[in-house]
Amino acid sequence: MRKALIIGGGVAGPVTAMALQRAGIDAVVYEAHPQTTEEAGSYLTVATNGLDALRSIDADKPVLAEGFPTPTNLLLSSGGRRLGAVSNGGRLPDGTVSHTIKRARLYRALHQEAIRRGIQVEFGKRLVDAEAMADGGVVAHFDDGSQATGDLLVGADGVHSTTRRLIDPDAPGGRYVGLINFGGYTDEAVAGAEPGVWHMIFGKRAFFGYVVDPAGGTAWFVNVPGAKVSPAERAATTAEQWQRQLVELVADDHGPARGLIAAGRLELAGDSTHDLPSVPTWYKGPMVIIGDAAHAPSPTSGQGASMAAEDAVVLAKCLRDLPDIQRALDAFERLRRARVERIVAQGARTGRSKTPGPVGRVLQGLILPLVFRFLVTEKSMAWIYAYHIDWDAPVEAEEADAARA
Repeated sequence: MRKALIIGGGVAGPVTAMALQRAGIDAVVYEAHPQTTEEAGSYLTVATNGLDALRSIDADKPVLAEGFPTPTNLLLSSGGRRLGAVSNGGRLPDGTVSHTIKRARLYRALHQEAIRRGIQVEFGKRLVDAEAMADGGVVAHFDDGSQATGDLLVGADGVHSTTRRLIDPDAPGGRYVGLINFGGYTDEAVAGAEPGVWHMIFGKRAFFGYVVDPAGGTAWFVNVPGAKVSPAERAATTAEQWQRQLVELVADDHGPARGLIAAGRLELAGDSTHDLPSVPTWYKGPMVIIGDAAHAPSPTSGQGASMAAEDAVVLAKCLRDLPDIQRALDAFERLRRARVERIVAQGARTGRSKTPGPVGRVLQGLILPLVFRFLVTEKSMAWIYAYHIDWDAPVEAEEADAARA
């Protein structure tokens, strides 16, 4: 195989291109949106398993440089009671911990690193159709009338993937998880808050999280239960109106939420959160989906970017070691499906616990301290965070290990 067309320039796209390049396969990344220097959007966490996957292709340093370490989640009740503290993504053997990074900076860092390695990234290329060619390979058609041909098309185009529907017109779409997401930033730090620790507050009407960054500001998010926000509602509501609503929602909760929201700037507003529990068909002919296009977890899992990075590296290894595309894609799915669907399911369960209601809050205060002390531990979460991809190990050996596990 000589060339791969990668659809989507988020996390999975450029990481796949870099991994394929290391495997001896050329790739071009096609991103639907135009190139921009804006830093719209909120923050996300790249857990240690994601950093480890990036490290396997020497792509972790740009991400670490743009983010900041956030090793711990501190859980608090609406009244300010400490419910527990848990690891926010484990720890690598050299001490590296999970990093929080603004989504736009993560994308930019990965794009710049891919381009530095000589990988072509084309912006403003929205996929509208793709088809296998009779003599092998695939042709992709874009909304500007252009097209591209290659031996393989990789759909890294997110939870609302076009590639997924081209592979299977009956494929499921994203599932709304019942939470509306907001993200913002306040230039002042919360007095007494330890930098790098995510403070998570189970509020009476919303779930609020905040972390002080090394610059001395505070990144924060709000998860609000409710019906999906329509595009019309989102367009008609100003940032000031959203902020007033959010301040009211957290008004009865102990902690800095009200002040942070009122004094901050809203960077993500009215985002209806979706996940994607199980997609029956990941590949067809020379087309395959990866990352959120195949298995999107809710943001609650903290694993979206990390699973995308894992997918990219495992796919490249399969294509390197099993030159027949169909065998390689079959091996990729067998190595990945059980793990990612388990993580998506766990993220969904965690999301449902964010807004328990009055009775649930009473039980929460009694049960969660015990859960975080005895059940949710680094050992119990090691299946997620300690996952390691050995770049040099042949895929056939990894398949045998996976079968034994």
